[in-house]
Amino acid sequence: MTAFAASAGTAHPWAFHPHYEVWMLVGLMVVGYISLLRYEGPRRVPEGTPVATTLQKWCWFVGTFFLWLGADYPIHDIAEKYLFSIHMVQHMIFSFVAAPLLLAGLPAWAIRMVLKPPKVMRFVRRLTRPLVAFAIFNVVIAFTHWPAVVDAAVQSEWLHFSLHFVLFFSSVLMWWPVLDPLPETRRLSEPGKMLYLFGQSILPTVPASFLTFGDTPLYHFYEHVPRLWGIDALTDMRIAGLVMKIGGGLLLWTVIAIVFFKWNSDEESGKFDKSISWDDFEHELTALDLRRT
Repeated sequence: MTAFAASAGTAHPWAFHPHYEVWMLVGLMVVGYISLLRYEGPRRVPEGTPVATTLQKWCWFVGTFFLWLGADYPIHDIAEKYLFSIHMVQHMIFSFVAAPLLLAGLPAWAIRMVLKPPKVMRFVRRLTRPLVAFAIFNVVIAFTHWPAVVDAAVQSEWLHFSLHFVLFFSSVLMWWPVLDPLPETRRLSEPGKMLYLFGQSILPTVPASFLTFGDTPLYHFYEHVPRLWGIDALTDMRIAGLVMKIGGGLLLWTVIAIVFFKWNSDEESGKFDKSISWDDFEHELTALDLRRT
């Protein structure tokens, strides 16, 4: 048993353990967002135009809440000291809830302000190309769930934090083509977004299958931690696989449904031309980087 695991067993799993660095981060995000809208927004938008919509504000504050929920007590403590399945829940919160909500909460003028240097904008445009963002996110998912990486991360607070930052950043890139935060980086129509999200819902089933159908625990650290709720290490790993496969899949398919109904509503209202040609299909393939111009 590692020294870290041994120390974990000395404390009750529900003993309150505040993470002040998380509180500070969340506080800075809330104060920074309010200050940005109040002091910078009026200088960036035409007079009489709201600096952010009500929906954007709700997205930012709810996204901040979920970021705090995943990073603080009790989820963080149980994930780091007792159950890998809760560790997976933590990753799902960061990737599929907090990241898209926070991105959706940023007004376009605020994003342009951050990406103002031309080199930065060009770099972001490359990273947010659908195929590139898709690949980065899935490589990060595979890497952050590699057994050696997980075993090392849960024993190092700074490594754990760094991996969560990389996971969150790659999640923002993955959601960018779907949420279209900037018109100048927009590439996908609604059908293209649904195809993109469908692919995203399929690929993570590969690592999830290794977890769900494995015969032996992959993560040695979680074999030696105190058992919580009577869940053994193998069952814990299988639950984690189901969380990744079913939980992540449900969230992605929920977004697909939202995109579909929005597309259908826009078509019925006459916003889009209902005629679809082969050129339209080729345009979607090109946008997804599946066909080069």
